[in-house]
Amino acid sequence: MIAMKSPFPSAQQYSAQSAHYPALTVVDIQAEQGAITGSYSNHVLVDVNTDCMRLAVFEGEYRWHQHPDSDELFLVVAGVLQIDLADGNCLELTEWQSVVIPAGTVHRTRAIGRTVNLTCEKKGAETVFVETVA
Repeated sequence: MIAMKSPFPSAQQYSAQSAHYPALTVVDIQAEQGAITGSYSNHVLVDVNTDCMRLAVFEGEYRWHQHPDSDELFLVVAGVLQIDLADGNCLELTEWQSVVIPAGTVHRTRAIGRTVNLTCEKKGAETVFVETVA
């Protein structure tokens, strides 16, 4: 059997990412997202104090996971993002809506079509993937 490569980074790869741009650099977020042609991209754009801002562009659903040591702020720039919570609730964000997912909250994101969102979290935030949700 041939192992298929996951389109998603491992937890270690995710938390080890460094910022693409240093301070005092003007970042054209619209151009950044427009240059992404694949179905999944999530990378750190800039660092802000002990936190970072990520740009996520994706289609479909991401894996269930949690960040035990960091809240995660989502801000949808384009599209519709659904965030499923382990308790069965679903949050739906449209353009220019945001929500904070508290540290330790098991969740998964689902893009309805192509979705672009910015997230803010602690630099190097630990990610724990969850195989099943009760």
